[in-house]
Amino acid sequence: MTAAEGDEIEHLHAVVHDGDGPAALVVHGAMASRSYWADNLPALAEVCTPVVVELWGHGRSPSPAEPARYEPQAYAEEFERLRTGLGVERWYAIGQSLGSGLVLNYGLAHPDRVIAQVVTNSLSAFTPPERWAERRVSGQHAFLDSIRTRGLDAFRDHWINPGRSRRISEATRALLAVEFEEHDVDGVATSMSVTSDRVALGDRLADVAVPTMLTLGVDEERFLPLLDHARRIPGLEVVEVAAAHAVNAQNPDEWNAAVVDFLRRHRP
Repeated sequence: MTAAEGDEIEHLHAVVHDGDGPAALVVHGAMASRSYWADNLPALAEVCTPVVVELWGHGRSPSPAEPARYEPQAYAEEFERLRTGLGVERWYAIGQSLGSGLVLNYGLAHPDRVIAQVVTNSLSAFTPPERWAERRVSGQHAFLDSIRTRGLDAFRDHWINPGRSRRISEATRALLAVEFEEHDVDGVATSMSVTSDRVALGDRLADVAVPTMLTLGVDEERFLPLLDHARRIPGLEVVEVAAAHAVNAQNPDEWNAAVVDFLRRHRP
C-alpha cells in the first residue's frame, strides 16, 4: 500500500503484509527501513496484519519540506490517516527505538485506537527531556554538519545504522544495504533535528493508558539506567531479550515469542 494516487500531500510509505488478526502499525527507528522487520514478519503474521511504515526521508517515504511534518504530533495524524484509510477501528502498535517514541506519542493522542503496544530500547523516548536536550545540544551540530557535508556516508558506519550490526542476519543486512541507498539526506537530517529532539515522553509516561510491553535489549548498557523511568508507564510489562539496541532484529526468536504472546493475550 502506498500514498493515495492524486493526493498532493505527501504521505508515509506503508506496506500492508498478509496476516491473521487485527492490523498492527509497525514503526522502525532512525536509519532503518521496511526490511528491518524481515525476521519478525512471519511470526507477527500469526497474530496480526503488519502495516510497516517508513519514517520521513527513509526508504521510499518522501521528505516533506515543512519541519512541522516531522513533529511527533504530525506523525500521530499521519498514523491516524493510515488507520482510517485501512478501515480499521483499532489496531496494535509496535515501535523500535525512535519508532517507540512515535508509537507512545500516538497512543497518548489516540488511546481508544490502540489495542496494545510494544516498544524497545529508546534513548530518545525514555531519557528525561531536560537530559535529552543537553545530550542533543552537545553533539547534534557536529553530527548534522557531517550529514550535510558527507551525505549518507555520515551514517553508514555510525552505531545508529542497524545495517552495520553483525548480530543481524546476513539476509536482512543485505536488504537494509539496498534500502540504505534510498534514504534522503534532507529527510534524515530533519528527522534527527526535529523528530528525535521532540519525541521524549518525560512525565507523560505516567499517562499511558494502553497495555504496553517493553522488549528490553539487556546488552545495551547505556539504556539500562533508563529502565526505572520507563517503568512510569502504568502496568508496563518488561521482557528481557539477549540483544542490544536493534533487539527485534538481533534476536528475532526471543523477541518474536514475547511479542506474539503479548499480542495474543490482548487480542480483542
